[in-house]
Amino acid sequence: VQLQASGGGSVQAGGSLRLSCASSGRAFSNYVMGWFRQAPGKERSFVAAINRGGGRTIYADSVKGRFTISRDNVKNTVYLQMNGLKPDDTAVYYCAAGYEFSNTRVTYGYWGQGTLVTVSS
Repeated sequence: VQLQASGGGSVQAGGSLRLSCASSGRAFSNYVMGWFRQAPGKERSFVAAINRGGGRTIYADSVKGRFTISRDNVKNTVYLQMNGLKPDDTAVYYCAAGYEFSNTRVTYGYWGQGTLVTVSS
């Protein structure tokens, strides 16, 4: 599966962005989808994940209540709605596909190229 993330940009603190990740492969609905992020000088970390049918989600504590992950299995796309953005959310955001509903990076075998989100104070 090939993944293409988009929607990043620069916003002020408190603002919102919606990231999208489109899959060009077949059987998108067979994959668990996740979002991860990597801030400058830090390791890539888990943000959110959604199961195949879209009925279950998990979030990192740092984004709970502010970010929402969703998916459209007809459009083969997963989204990350980000509200109440903070400067600490500044990072490159990556979408990923895997077979296990997990917050663990190693369980995701397919990765998009990343999209940069910059939040200014």
